[in-house]
Amino acid sequence: MDYEAHNAEVRQVWQAYHNRKPLRVPMVLGISAQWSLSMPEANPEGYSFRDYMTDPQAMLQHQLRKAWWTRHLVLQDAEMGLPEAWSIGVDGQNVFEAGWMGGKIVIRDDQPPAAEPCLADDNKHSILDRGIPDFFSGGWAQWNWDRYGLMREEADKGRELSGRPISDIAPTGLGTDGPFTVACQLRAPDALCLDMYLDPNYYHALMSLVTEATIQRIRAYRRILGQPEESRALGFADDYVQLVSVATYREYILPYHRRLVEAFGADGPNAIHLCGDATHLFATIHEELKVDSFDTGYPVDFGVLRAELGPDVQILGGPRVRLLRDGPPAAIDAEVARIMDSGVREGGRFVLREANNCAPHTPLKHITVMYEACRKYGRY
Repeated sequence: MDYEAHNAEVRQVWQAYHNRKPLRVPMVLGISAQWSLSMPEANPEGYSFRDYMTDPQAMLQHQLRKAWWTRHLVLQDAEMGLPEAWSIGVDGQNVFEAGWMGGKIVIRDDQPPAAEPCLADDNKHSILDRGIPDFFSGGWAQWNWDRYGLMREEADKGRELSGRPISDIAPTGLGTDGPFTVACQLRAPDALCLDMYLDPNYYHALMSLVTEATIQRIRAYRRILGQPEESRALGFADDYVQLVSVATYREYILPYHRRLVEAFGADGPNAIHLCGDATHLFATIHEELKVDSFDTGYPVDFGVLRAELGPDVQILGGPRVRLLRDGPPAAIDAEVARIMDSGVREGGRFVLREANNCAPHTPLKHITVMYEACRKYGRY
């Protein structure tokens, strides 16, 4: 394809979007190793998830393969073609934080790793006795920094792909999947929700530990990487909040989100990613945490969400990943048209993406259908 023409259109679309004079809805994609490992053209080595998570060289090699594949074959409103330099990083696959806190991580051959609850009723206080783990050594901290060190070493030795060097490299752990989600991974969602009412002292002690550990870890990682420890705005996630009512969120979770925001996003505007149907909480989160960007999962009623949040809040979302994977193309085209006509485009603050994270074995031709539908139905 003509990458130069594509990139010129992308620049024009995003500039107009940010100037609040949009030409059309931009489209982005969530592209993780869950998708790229399943695609032979992105994984010619045939790495399994076990290889990817346990072999540092396999992670490095696949990170480069995924970056090349994304920039050459995956249509979205992002720069395509060869970059000046490649950006890669350690991939914690949404289990790093739980593993770092002492959780049990199960690594499989053909599935993403999973965090299995490790805090049963008879040992749930053990994590409080241990306190905040070391940021750089032991367990998953060692896993993280060993991989980061290898990537840095390979870059320093001049490793290239298609004549381009490796430049930007990041460890995992500079952000967070959210204190409530991490606590659920450690304790199990049903047990943690029961703790709210049956053992509130323990619940608040665990949430306080996870939140403080998160804040201190991010600061330590920023410090060692030469980044400012403080920031004006924060992007974070906390998918498990979908389990609770507004009243429960306000009493039991909001105080810990507020601590995160006070540490890293006191000025705002902040952004949050929430899979599942957490839309009943969006207005509260918007008002209380200076969040003006919501990256949604599904199910989401885009028209209702826009009416509730108003025209100035950014909403990201789109077709379900199963539809995007299975098709048929006509149904993908029709779903994009339906979303565009829902009212979500009012105010020019909507970004189309899959809901949420491209599924394994999603055909590239279905991505092309979605992109062309965005260009067709998303014009203002």
